[in-house]
Parts: sequence; structure tokens; C-alpha cells
Amino acid sequence: MSRYIVSPSASRDLNSIADYFLTCNLEAGEKIFREFNKKCENLTKFPNMGRSYAHIRPSLRGLPLDGYIIIYQILDDGIEILRVVNGRQNLASLFADWDDD
Repeated sequence: MSRYIVSPSASRDLNSIADYFLTCNLEAGEKIFREFNKKCENLTKFPNMGRSYAHIRPSLRGLPLDGYIIIYQILDDGIEILRVVNGRQNLASLFADWDDD
């Protein structure tokens, strides 16, 4: 059975995104979180559907989400969501001195 887990870093990212949408547009925030869950469920079935970011880290993949990118890696029994970041962010610098949580 495939599953997805959310790393502590991704959880912090999601909390920041939620805080932002609480102040500006709750409905849009709810939509993003529904889409996030839907995309993660789809990734457990089709883990290679995201873009490879192997030039940053060999196992890194990403899937767009309304201006954000869901950064993940494939596990033996599913996927791990590593980060959820703004799509304009420099991903190479984000993962430059990144250690696994």
C-alpha cells in the first residue's frame, strides 16, 4: 500500500502557507490544501509524474501546485514530501546545505 508522509520541513512550509492564506483569502487557502492532498494521493499511485530535480539532488522530484512546488522523493512504500516552496524560489540554494530531517 502506497502512502505519503510529510517531513517536518514540509509541515513548517504548509503552516506558513496556511498563515498567509488565513490573513488574505481563506477560500483560496482551502482550495490549495485540497489540491495538495489530491496531488499527494496521485503521487502515491504515479510517483514519477513529477519533474526530476536530479541536478540538485539525485532523488529530488517536484510537482507544481498553484505557484508552489511540492518537492518530494520516492520511497520503497510511497513518497515523502520534503518541502512545499514558492515556485519562484531558487531551489538549488534551498537545498545547498540541506540535511535530512
